Amino acid sequence: MKRLLAATAAAALMTGAAGAEDIKIGVILGFTGPLESITPMMGSGAELAMKEVSDSGKLLDGSTVTSVRGDSTCVDAAAAQAAAERLVTTDGVSAIMGADCSGVTGAILANVAVPNGIVMVSPSATSPGLTSAEDNGLFFRTAPSDARQGVIIADVLKERGIGSVAISYTNNDYGKGLADSIQSAIEASGGTVTISAAHEDGKADYSAEVGALASAGGDALIVAGYVDQGGSGIIQGSLDTGAFSTFVLPDGMYGTVLEEKFGTSLDGSFGTVPGTDSPGGATFQEMATAAGFDGTSSYAGESYDAAALIMLAMQAAGSSKSADLMGKVMDVANAPGEPIYPGELAKGLELIAAGTDIDYVGASAVELIGPGEAAGAYREYEFKDGKITTTKFH
Repeated sequence: MKRLLAATAAAALMTGAAGAEDIKIGVILGFTGPLESITPMMGSGAELAMKEVSDSGKLLDGSTVTSVRGDSTCVDAAAAQAAAERLVTTDGVSAIMGADCSGVTGAILANVAVPNGIVMVSPSATSPGLTSAEDNGLFFRTAPSDARQGVIIADVLKERGIGSVAISYTNNDYGKGLADSIQSAIEASGGTVTISAAHEDGKADYSAEVGALASAGGDALIVAGYVDQGGSGIIQGSLDTGAFSTFVLPDGMYGTVLEEKFGTSLDGSFGTVPGTDSPGGATFQEMATAAGFDGTSSYAGESYDAAALIMLAMQAAGSSKSADLMGKVMDVANAPGEPIYPGELAKGLELIAAGTDIDYVGASAVELIGPGEAAGAYREYEFKDGKITTTKFH
């Protein structure tokens, strides 16, 4: 069936059904808000893939691809929806690379993407709740669900001999979903969660929250928050009072900004972030460095992959329209087929046009399971001498 679909796309391309066009893809990320220190690299990752495809001249009879950015703010659903609406109705984007944070992603999906029939591929929305969202087959993600991250964190804690933890989570869909996943996995593995309490972002003082966490106790504090927001406030308050000295930091708390803020105070703390030691990951980092941005930053590789999947699916469909490409994303993402890595998008486009199956591996070892879900690999990291160092991959 997959080969037949590819051959059909090839036939459409050979008859010139597509015609060269300037295709617009929306890039909607929190360029302001609690993740603004990592979103520039995510945007750059997606746009690196778009430039690669445009420069190749291999997409849909020589079509070019233009990025149109929108600000999701990460946390303001109304602002995110308005930005997405502009991308669709005013800018005429064919698909959306994004959004980033889970709450705004769900809002855009329900209120903009589904009503308008627009494909969304998120590089970083990890809430388990998005797995069962009503999406009409339009939603995909290249980052794994936090249901998976919870299991990974429980395994890491067990390996490190940490039996009891407190959890502080940002009070939104992402934080609550991640905290619940972590707690379930820890308790299933025989560990103890002494308290799981929400914190609000944007506060100047977190002494009350830290006091409650300290009273509950634990060998370490898991901070399921945002690196540019309340998560850092919880860490600072804990260090100031001596409440905790070891912190477990999931994906939303990963960023070199922690090195700048806390230095060696975080030595011995550790965490997890989606990542792979596949050859594609190393290649992407080299490409990113050459393009002038940090390819090791959170979700930069997943953003490259999200944009790449959209464009490869367009080629497989012989069309830039979401209604046509939505059914081809799973085809180009998974085996069987010729593996395609970062820097090989032109090759992938050529193979599709020739009727040959591809298996897009990309920067993050892409494999889509279930309803557009990423299977996912994780990088475990640790702070040593005030710097983030990679420990292992899961």
